[in-house]
Amino acid sequence: MSRGRLVALEGGEGCGKSTQAARLATRLGAVLTREPGGTAVGERVRDLLLDPALVDLDPRAEALFMAAARAQHVAEVISPALAAGHDVVTDRYAHSSLAYQGFGRGLDVEAVRALSDFATGGLWPDLVVLLDVPADVAAGRLGALDRFEAAGAAFHQRVVEGFRALAAAEPDRWVVVSGVGSVDDVAERVWQAVSR
Repeated sequence: MSRGRLVALEGGEGCGKSTQAARLATRLGAVLTREPGGTAVGERVRDLLLDPALVDLDPRAEALFMAAARAQHVAEVISPALAAGHDVVTDRYAHSSLAYQGFGRGLDVEAVRALSDFATGGLWPDLVVLLDVPADVAAGRLGALDRFEAAGAAFHQRVVEGFRALAAAEPDRWVVVSGVGSVDDVAERVWQAVSR
């Protein structure tokens, strides 16, 4: 039996990842999961990290919480599914830590990469789909803001630029897809990119 493929959808807030991850997973017949989350432990970490009432969390602590949730996610959900030959589509994965805690919060990106590598046991996606949208489009899609969404325009600009830099550095692993337009239009662009 061949190992399944791991596809991660990445991007800044309001880019449409969650919707497109669900669409893609259905089309591939893949396991759909998300980060932070995907497990009971991960969902508890998610509730903590997205809580707007949580203030003054050190960026290193934030990175460690993300890594802990990811380690559980890989052990409990992703690795077993891949080993069983199932494809997995995840709404965010380790590159979000590089973009958010590295580029966004100002931590050393290579240190965050090493932490993510440890948390995942070296499991990185076979393909990363970056949904890229202009800041004004993303802002118009957000409702009540969670802790990350409320972090301010400068933070989000650093995150988006981080994602673009990561994609440019690994063109064999990443595809960049415009997230502008109808859900169906974006889904078709994602499908064409993944099919290639």
